[in-house]
Amino acid sequence: MSVTLSDAELLGECRAPIPRPAGSTGAPYDLVLLDRDGTLNVHRPGYVSDPADLVLLPGAAQAVAALQHAGCAVVLITNQRGMATGELSRAELLDVHRALLAGLAIGGARVDAIQVCPHEKDTCGCRKPRGGLVREALRRAPWAAPDRCVLLGDQLTDLEAAASAGLSAQKVDGAGSSLQVVVEKLIRDHASRV
Repeated sequence: MSVTLSDAELLGECRAPIPRPAGSTGAPYDLVLLDRDGTLNVHRPGYVSDPADLVLLPGAAQAVAALQHAGCAVVLITNQRGMATGELSRAELLDVHRALLAGLAIGGARVDAIQVCPHEKDTCGCRKPRGGLVREALRRAPWAAPDRCVLLGDQLTDLEAAASAGLSAQKVDGAGSSLQVVVEKLIRDHASRV
């Protein structure tokens, strides 16, 4: 199930439309936006600049695969301030995102698009908790209705970014609400309403 994303997509610089997934009729959500660090992979101090330091959280790949099997498009949204400070290079981010996609693919999962904020704090409108990354994902997927989109993340800034762009959000954490648990509940709740 490997889908190759362009370097521009891996860096969050692609502005091309996000295709609507085949079989998305009846999907619980049009778009599911996922935070990266702390949601898909272990959050560590500093920046993940080496693929060897990227460790997927248990069940993360299975959760993403479940979303895709349900017909949802999955978009990764992530702040990467290290690019502005010089602590993270473009080449390092490419390598890390390639490793992330390879790890997801092992679990039968992929992402459809990536949005990255590479800016310093308070210098842009895209850095979470602002909603620019979310709004750009919606712009790239004009077929997605905001009330049929959700953001899943582990930080208050993720929830605030969703709210500022008019989306619902669910908090993911290690206390019984891992990504896998949250996704299973979202899909189960949708099935019970249909």
